[in-house]
Amino acid sequence: MDPNRYNNYDLEQDVHRITLYSTVAREHQHASLKKRLYLHLDMNCFYAQVEQLAYNLYGLPVAMGGWRKPNGTARGIVATASYEARALGIKTAMSAFEASQICPYLVFMQIDYDKYKGISRQLKEILDSFSPVVEKYSMDEYFIDITFLKGKPHRQIEAFGKSIKEKIYNDLGLVCSVGIAYSKTWSKLASDLKKPKGLSTILTADDAVRHLYPLPLDEVWGIGRRRYEHLKRYGLLTIADAVKSGSGPFKKLFGEMQGQLFWETVTGNDRARVLQNEEHIPDEVSYMHTFSDWTEDPIAVKGEIVKGVRKVCYRMRGYKRKARRWGCHIRYQEAHWEGYSFTFNTPGFTNLDDYVLKACLPEAMRVVTSALKRGIKIRGIGLHTIEMQQTEQMELFFHERDEVRHLYRAADCLNNCYGPDTVTKAAVHESVKGNTHFVNRS
Repeated sequence: MDPNRYNNYDLEQDVHRITLYSTVAREHQHASLKKRLYLHLDMNCFYAQVEQLAYNLYGLPVAMGGWRKPNGTARGIVATASYEARALGIKTAMSAFEASQICPYLVFMQIDYDKYKGISRQLKEILDSFSPVVEKYSMDEYFIDITFLKGKPHRQIEAFGKSIKEKIYNDLGLVCSVGIAYSKTWSKLASDLKKPKGLSTILTADDAVRHLYPLPLDEVWGIGRRRYEHLKRYGLLTIADAVKSGSGPFKKLFGEMQGQLFWETVTGNDRARVLQNEEHIPDEVSYMHTFSDWTEDPIAVKGEIVKGVRKVCYRMRGYKRKARRWGCHIRYQEAHWEGYSFTFNTPGFTNLDDYVLKACLPEAMRVVTSALKRGIKIRGIGLHTIEMQQTEQMELFFHERDEVRHLYRAADCLNNCYGPDTVTKAAVHESVKGNTHFVNRS
């Protein structure tokens, strides 16, 4: 038996989509100024596409994450949807009920995570045969360093991208979009230009001007809605605006070093490495569960909070991260994402369930009890870190008890080897019964 198997944390467990670092960090860049060539591959609607293949659902609108009750009422939240469903107006994070009102014949499928992980491993094996430097960015997204094609004729580079697409289709029966560019960030943008099944190349400055410069800045990896709002106040709406303005406005908004890095990323001037064996560490770790139906049972809600803390802390231990500031959300029965959110602190930086539960449960159960007394039922719970650091240093006023730390280390070893629920708290079994997004948790 592989001795490392016991320490092999499943950091993708119950995570819909893994997009873990917000932009190209300075430590992820090459020191040299050598020009490089990148390929980004994006499996189109991966979950839905796999289910269409598995159950011969081609041409039908498929929504992942929902299910129907025996009376036909749709429940759950749409995690992703096929292009046929998207064309009808079905969107990610839409309630399954709302989606079923738009399309009564919508096919709901729960997420079969083990199936997708297996196919993702096959996909990685295919890509490894094309280049020795491949990064698994998420289960359905990969970066490949193809600098060995730098300077080759355009038709040869494009043929390389087509050969990857054909190999994946012939071996797995799946389609994908490919972007090739001289910037890692821009290769990711390029793969979005012609979805589904597209192939786009950004090999010259003219290619960039024609295809990427018109794109709004919030489409760039790492910018996001909030940073985009700040940039708009400086009149920076598109990549072309950023190129024209220079790095000055970015430095004023985000600081000297971070602003320069953002500007380089946006304008295709980063020197990013394709990360083969490095773990992508998230800025925060979170968990959200919307119940199949609302509940009035406070004990069951408490079990769900215990489960959420368990999921978050397990992943943090896998990332070797700890937190001391946290957020919790109790979702009410209303159709919208309404509820009560609060923050709480642990005595110090920790990733052990016991300390988080002791800090979280009193306020969480006060909120739940108060809502139930007012006739408001509970529909879901969420938990996330706010302040997370990599720290093994002893704190002056707090340290985790050795016996508690050793207990969780032993439990993780058993769960990593024999399955995630081999050792668990009894309170988890008091959770809200019903379906979830995931087949393995229903």
